[in-house]
Amino acid sequence: MTDLLDRLRDTVTAHPGRTAVLAGADRLDFAELDRRTAALARALRERGVGRGDRVGVHLARTADLPVALLAVWRAGAAYVPLDPAYPAERLALMAADAHLAALISADGLPAADGVPVLRPDAAADGPELPEHAHPLDPAYVIYTSGSTGRPKGVEVPRGAVAALVTALEASGAYRVEPGVVGWNASVSFDASVQQWARICRGDTVLVIGEEHRADPARVAALLAEHAVTDLDLTPSHWELLREPLAGARVPRLFMGGEAVPERTWRELADGGVDALNLYGPTECTVDAVTAPISGPGPHLGEPLPGVRLHLLDEKLAPVPDGVVGELYLAGPGLAHGYLGRPALTAERFVADPVATGERMYRTGDQARRGEGGRLEYVGRVDRQVKLRGYRVELGEVEHALARLAGVRAAAVTVYEPAPGDRRLAGYVTGAVTAAELTERLRATVPAHLVPSVITVLDALPLTPNGKVDLAALPAPASAAASASAAESGAGGLAGQVAEVWGTVLGVTGLRPTDDFFSLGGHSIAALRVVHLLRRRLGIELQLRHLLDSADLAAFTATVERAVAAGTAAPRPALTARARAAGA
Repeated sequence: MTDLLDRLRDTVTAHPGRTAVLAGADRLDFAELDRRTAALARALRERGVGRGDRVGVHLARTADLPVALLAVWRAGAAYVPLDPAYPAERLALMAADAHLAALISADGLPAADGVPVLRPDAAADGPELPEHAHPLDPAYVIYTSGSTGRPKGVEVPRGAVAALVTALEASGAYRVEPGVVGWNASVSFDASVQQWARICRGDTVLVIGEEHRADPARVAALLAEHAVTDLDLTPSHWELLREPLAGARVPRLFMGGEAVPERTWRELADGGVDALNLYGPTECTVDAVTAPISGPGPHLGEPLPGVRLHLLDEKLAPVPDGVVGELYLAGPGLAHGYLGRPALTAERFVADPVATGERMYRTGDQARRGEGGRLEYVGRVDRQVKLRGYRVELGEVEHALARLAGVRAAAVTVYEPAPGDRRLAGYVTGAVTAAELTERLRATVPAHLVPSVITVLDALPLTPNGKVDLAALPAPASAAASASAAESGAGGLAGQVAEVWGTVLGVTGLRPTDDFFSLGGHSIAALRVVHLLRRRLGIELQLRHLLDSADLAAFTATVERAVAAGTAAPRPALTARARAAGA
């Protein structure tokens, strides 16, 4: 398996003037990309970074980001993404757990004792070593939600990333000729790997910045401007891009991160959109199974070349067609395991009963072979869920809530205020309020782990054996409504804004002082609000106007000014709150 850096060197030699990276106003050709990554790699080596070390990368979505990731690889190390949108406490926990040898950051955050910090434009002279990497050398460590309340770092080897790219090429998912790839996913989301790493095979990577990612209309314009050929996204994000892309050339869609709903599958298949359904856990290097979105309804497809797929029962025996089993994956894409957690690694990475001496990963996903042998996703064997592409362990959210002062007990479930709009609902007991818990939780965990609604109860309902009876918990929508039971009473434009909020959030009453995110809002919901008001009022409202509004009254005032002026209000600077809520 050819290492991706060797493939990058071949591209630099053959096509030095071809565009490698587009990011805002910046354009890097392959010669400049090679120069910058080599200089930063030498700077890392000069500060003691060596083969197998881990380097934190804390950068915004600019041209500096792919430069830093490649430089870490060129220094022989593995990168650890530290998303600037994450709370400081979460970043510090990840940095400490990873035992970073260095940090690449434009602002010096997150600071850690004894860890050298380099700016992304750092440079040094001298030889660049090591020239060649071993396939088992770690490539990156990405942190995922942990059921015990502690996020776990998944360490993926270089050979697994090379195998992923080769398999996607062999399967036809990647075109033979170079394309323009829209890098849409957060660097902390493993789907980002198969987007940005395509630089190494000669593709041009368009870094979609935060200011575009938060606005479907601007994403659509950017895709057209740069003739993007490939775009990775979740089904939830497609719901927002569908209308802006109507009538336009749609790139090949790489759809993953969550199950594709039946209606979305039918829309894409019947509309002739070139789209792929991708399935694979972080522990198996992004993608392991693919299917063209065409023909019959949603299904997972077939394993990529080199991937071995097993459907097994509790005794690790194969299940017959039509019977539900647990999905196990094996092959060159397996991760090393969980950083510093050998017991958990041994529990999830088990011996392959078919290939002697090989490992397989227990995904926890249930599937079956349906009509015609199609592989169909059924559900989970545990309490892990996927929300807007993020893996969420409900136990981690429960632990995070239970740690907050004043909370005696906590439970977390998933609910749908509207079809396809899945959200977290938290339930606690104790002398606390939902608003204060939401605010305190935002300071400790990423936005996708904060429940949309938190309900304070006198006691959690229990089953006869003393466990929390999740089915007996009250409906979160009614709980949210009771928290803002007084109708705003406003008519006219204010009433329309309140109506849109209520429709999107699934609440029946709103007050002018209500905060969008405290009522269960999130980035996708915010995009829906903006989209609905644009259509209804004919204004070019921006997502930031909602993200930067303190409450319903403030947002309504912004909408009123936009209507009066016949256009949207001036765009404010991107705030920390906007970055944290980015789609």
